[in-house]
Amino acid sequence: MGEHPSPGPAVAACAEAERIEELEPEAEERLPAAPEDHWKVLFEKFDPGSTGYISTGKFRSLLESHSSKLDPHKKEVLLALADSHADGQICYQDFVNLMSNKRSNSFRQAILQGNRRLSSKALLEEKGLSLSQRLIRHVAYETLPREIDRKWYYDSYTCCPPPWFMITITLLEARTRVALFLYNGVLLDQFVLQVTHPRYLKNSLVYHPQLRAQAWRYVTYIFMHAGVEQLGLNVALQLLVGVPLEMVHGATRIGLVYVAGVVAGSLAVSVADMTAPVVGSSGGVYALVSAHLANIVMNWSGMKCQFKLLRMAVALICMSMEFGRAVWLRFHPSAYPPCPHPSFVAHLGGVAVGITLGVVVLRNYEQRLQDQSLWWIFVTMYTIFVLFAVFWNIFAYTLLDLKLPPPP
Repeated sequence: MGEHPSPGPAVAACAEAERIEELEPEAEERLPAAPEDHWKVLFEKFDPGSTGYISTGKFRSLLESHSSKLDPHKKEVLLALADSHADGQICYQDFVNLMSNKRSNSFRQAILQGNRRLSSKALLEEKGLSLSQRLIRHVAYETLPREIDRKWYYDSYTCCPPPWFMITITLLEARTRVALFLYNGVLLDQFVLQVTHPRYLKNSLVYHPQLRAQAWRYVTYIFMHAGVEQLGLNVALQLLVGVPLEMVHGATRIGLVYVAGVVAGSLAVSVADMTAPVVGSSGGVYALVSAHLANIVMNWSGMKCQFKLLRMAVALICMSMEFGRAVWLRFHPSAYPPCPHPSFVAHLGGVAVGITLGVVVLRNYEQRLQDQSLWWIFVTMYTIFVLFAVFWNIFAYTLLDLKLPPPP
């Protein structure tokens, strides 16, 4: 092989960067978690002229030198990004974003351009995975339409924190439902749910038009349900759809969509079905499910979940049956007039949130929502609706001289 030539400046800088890292043992354990000032030191070593740019060749050298500390799929993504820069340079901010796992919009565009350069096999083709790895891979294919995102999620997910929001909400709903069922059964001497019974409505959770000034009721009504069938479907959808979505997009984003659907549902009832109470978490559930189904339809070719057409059909049939039951119940004569049955309009409010705010959230995996113009458009529309509903609740009931059911 002969004598090795003297190392070039890029190799020498890379070796010096490795010596710097040896002084920081924490960065050695997991390179992408290093602080930003550390990346500044490394960048300056590769950019001695302080131009603010380094060549993609130097960036590749840095990746190769730390290949043992990078997940293989992340390394593929970063290399594809380096290849996608037509000008052959990477600026300082892009460098920090890459090495710190901060995925910006420019990062998304670049890795999508470099996606066709990825030569490794897809996640579905990998063998010898543990049960937890197969579960994470399954969630990735259930929720993400792009292979590049699925690989990134597969390598990044740590189950810390776990999907606590949807599980907590589901447990609270089930516990409250059972406790109130038993309490009302003993109190009324009959273990049959009567959602129009004055004593059932006389609690601090149900939204009632006569008590609309109590603002917490616009949210707490989700802990009351019109029957076992409504509770069962909502619990099933929250666990089967909500938990995987939270594992991918996080509790903050999924919680935002869920709560926005809940509030929109009760406000929609107060505007469109002004004499009816509201119970059930269908507003939040329909927001999540409609957003997920719309995301699948909009990315049909990219979604690789099994039996997606059949599963979409089953989900739509179940939702339609539950919605049809709610419509029938609303117009069915009440057992305790003049107390009406709960409204079904909250379902429609949840769907409206899902196909607007929800779709924007699900389509922008790990991207800054505030950088999306559609996000601000839908947030503005939602804010206008909330303000309109607030003023409607303050003035419209008096102006229209409605005959409301008696307070519970």
